[in-house]
Amino acid sequence: MNARVLAPVAVPSLQHKMEGRSLFSVALSGLAWVCALLASVPLLSVLYLLITRGGARLSMEVLTELPPAGFEMGGGFGNALAGTFVMVGIAALIAIPVGIMAAIFLAELGPSSKMANIARFSAKTLTGLPSILAGVFAYAIVVLTTGTYSAPAGGVALAVLMLPIVVLTAEEAIKMVPKIMKDAAYGMGCTRSQVIWKVILPTGLPAILTGVMLAVARAAGETAPLLFTALFSNYWLYQDGKLDLMNPTASLAVLIYNFSGMPFENQIELAWAASLVLVLIVLVINVVSRYFGRQKF
Repeated sequence: MNARVLAPVAVPSLQHKMEGRSLFSVALSGLAWVCALLASVPLLSVLYLLITRGGARLSMEVLTELPPAGFEMGGGFGNALAGTFVMVGIAALIAIPVGIMAAIFLAELGPSSKMANIARFSAKTLTGLPSILAGVFAYAIVVLTTGTYSAPAGGVALAVLMLPIVVLTAEEAIKMVPKIMKDAAYGMGCTRSQVIWKVILPTGLPAILTGVMLAVARAAGETAPLLFTALFSNYWLYQDGKLDLMNPTASLAVLIYNFSGMPFENQIELAWAASLVLVLIVLVINVVSRYFGRQKF
């Protein structure tokens, strides 16, 4: 039996086709790098100014003393740093529990109900709310009711800004919990509340914490709402052995706003130092949020 000789099959060359795609891919990659470098120029410029001008004045004295007045030299913004932490803490105490409970309702208890649709739409709308309107709202609700600017009023304004971020991120975190885990818990005889507290929240906790940290970072840098609610103060919240929150309260953002427009070099230097501290606080919060986002509890 004669062996059949198979003629070699000609394979079409793909080189000329791939060369065009490769060149196009390389060009787009280069363009993306150029755009990224151009976008980083403003950020690097701001960081350079903050480090050079703010870092030169930064010291323990600046972080612990009261703001100077007029032609005074020295001083610091210790009360503004403490006031920022107090008002952000008050906002977190309001926004985090309410936001997580709302997210549980939106994701588990009534995801398709009419109330859930309204609440979800409202939360998405609030994410684009101008921060000054949150200050006007808190002014009408708290300041006019109590008759004074105060830390709780500032905390309420910041809570309005934090709430939609917490709600939407917590809802998505709860939705990402695998259905098989919930079904297994129900199969073992767990009630709905037990499934929520023992399975859903612990599993979605890293993503929830990430949203919380991002909301806190946004609240820490807000200025306009605090101008309507907390105003400013040159004194400590803790005086004469007691903590008095129902008085005008200093914050880093408002101090930067006030001091940056003054004709005194000392106050301008303090504004740069306060700006650096505020950026570092926001940076630390974002790093912590990324860390918790990668953890498994």
